[in-house]
This record gives sequence, C-alpha cells and structure tokens, in this order.
Amino acid sequence: MEFLDAVFSRRTTNGPLRPDPVSPEHQQLLIRAAAAAPSQFNSQPWRFVLIEDPGTIAEVARISGESMTQVMSEGTFFHRYRRYFRFSQKEMDQTRSGMLFDRLPALLRPFTGQVFTDSGQKLMNRLRVPQKLGEDNRKLVAGSPLLVGVMLERQEYRPEQLSGFYSVFSMGAAMENLWLTTTQLGMGIQFVSFPMEVPENWQRIVEMLRVPDDLELMAVYRLGYLPERQHRPTIDWSSRERKLPSQFVFRETCERPQTGWDEDSRPGV
Repeated sequence: MEFLDAVFSRRTTNGPLRPDPVSPEHQQLLIRAAAAAPSQFNSQPWRFVLIEDPGTIAEVARISGESMTQVMSEGTFFHRYRRYFRFSQKEMDQTRSGMLFDRLPALLRPFTGQVFTDSGQKLMNRLRVPQKLGEDNRKLVAGSPLLVGVMLERQEYRPEQLSGFYSVFSMGAAMENLWLTTTQLGMGIQFVSFPMEVPENWQRIVEMLRVPDDLELMAVYRLGYLPERQHRPTIDWSSRERKLPSQFVFRETCERPQTGWDEDSRPGV
C-alpha cells in the first residue's frame, strides 16, 4: 500500500474485530512506527503497554461498558458532545464535520429529534437504551485481541508548561503513525474512550495496569485484524465528511480563505 493510500483509507473501527491474536511481528512493527514520530528535543515522552491477557481485556471491557451505560443514563454524554452529533444528511452536508448517526434501531428513529431533551432522555432510559449501548460496547472491547495503553512521562507532561503541549503533540504524532500502520496491515483500531468519562473508572484501569506514578495514562485503544465482512453496531455513525479546504485554509493572512482547492478534496474518516 502506498503511503497516501493509507492516509486516505484510514478508518475508525466501530464494529467487531477478528479474535485472532495480533502477531508479535505486527505488534513490534506498530510500536516501531509509533516510535518513529517526531518529538520536542527528541524527548520521546511516550510509553506503551500491550495487553493480551483475556482476563485484563475482559475487565477493561466491563469498565468501559459500565461507563457508557452510566454517562448515557445520566445524559451527560449527550450534553457534553451535542455539538458534534448530526441526525440528518442535510445537517452533515451543511457542517461537513461531526458524526452522522445513520444507523439507529427502528424503535428510536421516530424520536431522533428528541434525544437531547429531558423527555427524550426519559424515553431512552425507559427503553433501556443506555444498557443496550453499554453491553454492545463491552462486547466490542472484550472481543479485541489486543489493547494498547498510551502513557506520557509526567516529567514531560506538565499541562501548565510548554513541555505539556509538546508531549501531547508528540503523542498524537506517534499514534497517527501507529494508526496508519494498522491500515496497511489490514487491522482496525478504536479509542476506548468511555472509561475516561467517569474519572473513578479510569482510575480503576490505571491501577489494574499498575501505571507507575511517573507516568500518566492518556488513552487506551483496541486493535485487531478486520473481518472480511464488517457488522455495524446497533447504534452507529459515519464520519466520512471532511470540511472543504476553503473552510479551514487561508492564504498569506487569515483574512483570505484558500480558493480553488475544494473540487480536489478527497474523503476520509
């Protein structure tokens, strides 16, 4: 695969992964690719923990499912991230950003516009939608043959100083390298984000992985080989739209949007 093919083919895997173990050779290649990323003063502030133990993965999955159920039941997730959600193609065409919820259970479709209202939240809870979503999330994470925890050295990750910005920037570059490598290897990857929405649950994962005091656990990802036929979750979204260059690129000063590039834009996810 050519490099730009990997860039434009990159995807977030919302569905299940094959149960096959990720080969040691591929695990090593993923980490080598991550470690090739740039970092301020060549500080290389990242650290990685690879998790294959079924028991540990099952526990992380249980915490993730519980977290999703909690934040969905309380409504905090919707209130926190409402500005990113789109519920019609028209809305997505206008913004060209965010997540288009294009797959919902038939029972919920008539109430799409009410999701972010108090009555909509009560309906979701009455229909036990948060529990369903949480269980789906648990199964997805539990079915992943490999988890990767990404950490930063606390000596570098100091949010009140420039080094904190540099370290996060470097971690982002490292993870993009790793992500693009999964694309080339026929693998899928997804951020296991919901435990971070409930701080005490995230702390449980920190303790389970025995993260030392001099490191900060920043993220956990699930990885594995993609099945030939991918099945979408009960509630799923698409994020393939991209803003047009004229919406985010300027020429010489920020008063002059770039023109003439929009027709050459290529879709991604």
